[in-house]
Amino acid sequence: MGEWTFGQKLASSFAFAGLILLLVSLFGYQTTEHLIENDRLVTRSSSVREGIARMLSTLVDAETGQRGFLITGKDEFLEPYQRALGDIDQNFKELLELTEDNPVQKRNMDRARPIIDARLSELLRAIEARRAGGFEAAQAAILDGTGKRVMDELRVVVADMEREELRLLGQRHKEAEKSAQTAREVILWGTLAGTVFIALVGYWISRSLRGQIGSAVRHIQTSSSELQAAANQQVTGAKEQSTAMAEITTTISELLATAKQIAESARRVSTIAEDTAKTAGSGTQLVGRTTESIQTIQKQVDLIVSHMLELGRKSQQIGGILELINELAEQTNILAINATIEAAGAGEHGKRFSVVAEEIRRLADRVGASTKEIRQLVDDIRAAVNKTVMTTEGGNKAVEAGARQFADVAASFAQIASMVSTTTEAAREIELSTKQQSTAVEQVNVAIANVAQASRESEASSGQTLQTASELASLSRELFKVVQSEARASAS
Repeated sequence: MGEWTFGQKLASSFAFAGLILLLVSLFGYQTTEHLIENDRLVTRSSSVREGIARMLSTLVDAETGQRGFLITGKDEFLEPYQRALGDIDQNFKELLELTEDNPVQKRNMDRARPIIDARLSELLRAIEARRAGGFEAAQAAILDGTGKRVMDELRVVVADMEREELRLLGQRHKEAEKSAQTAREVILWGTLAGTVFIALVGYWISRSLRGQIGSAVRHIQTSSSELQAAANQQVTGAKEQSTAMAEITTTISELLATAKQIAESARRVSTIAEDTAKTAGSGTQLVGRTTESIQTIQKQVDLIVSHMLELGRKSQQIGGILELINELAEQTNILAINATIEAAGAGEHGKRFSVVAEEIRRLADRVGASTKEIRQLVDDIRAAVNKTVMTTEGGNKAVEAGARQFADVAASFAQIASMVSTTTEAAREIELSTKQQSTAVEQVNVAIANVAQASRESEASSGQTLQTASELASLSRELFKVVQSEARASAS
């Protein structure tokens, strides 16, 4: 036991004291349970006695009702008797339940049942005699002594039951006194034993702790000195670390500002590139629409050339028709001349025909003159059509050249847009990378700030540790003095 630690000694002492307290408490609990059970049995004995008294009282009520009827002959006096007939069975049943665990009382109840039935039969026999033969017959039924003999037997049984319950009450009273006395003695001696044991354990722990505390105090003095030296070194290191963290924080802040400037420049480049891309897109759309317009013009020029060629072919057809008309006019003129000659040869009968032939000749001359004019007009139209076709073909070639140039311009705009899009993507990537770099730098800055804060807190904690180590060293010296003085006092 000399090698036990302070905790083991203290725990074993309290465990033994707790064991004594537990034993006393268990015995007290057991005694209390026994007293409670004894009180329950006493209460049941009292209930049994009350049940016996109620049963006798019920029989007396039955006799009272019978006596009133026998004297007066009126049925209303039988009310106590009739009520007693219903109550006596209930009273007997309750007594059976209360005495079912007591063989003596159970035998007494078995003796009482036929006696009660016989007494009730005697009461009924006297009532029936009063009804049948009048007062004299009822008096004769009572005077034969059967009812008195039955009632005496019942009183004997009731007296035996009363004595049994009184015996049980006395026995339980003695058991209760014995249990109470035992409980008082156990609690008294248990308390005294526990008190003495605790005092002895306290003295033993006090003596055994002085050596342990002295050794522990010396160890604390050594440890506090080492802790004080380590705290001094930690304070110095914390100050140097705090200074380095402050310089790193300044550098990180400058790096963060530079990264933000790069991000802003990349954002402006991205914005300018986006504007350029929009402008190039607008130029491409404009060139596209112009190209579509030129293609439409080319189609219209081709349509005009087609129509002009068709007009030339129609003018040639008109020329052929004019040749036919001119030939018909010349033949008509010849026919008119022949008709005039023939009319002149006909004399008077041919004058009117000569006039008509002259008119036809003049009409043929006019038709010939008109045909010549129309031919001249058709020739002029044909020349104008040929000239227009030539001019239109020249314009068509110019339109085709312009379309090719606009296609080249559109390709250039598309190339510019692609280059601008590439520039925009690159600027966005630069901006995103710079933002990510800024975020990382900010996180590093926050981490450095946390480290700087931790360094300052470590510096403050180191100062507190140094102060605590100094106080602990002073306290250990004072405690060692107290232990030495206590040891000297014990030795003396």
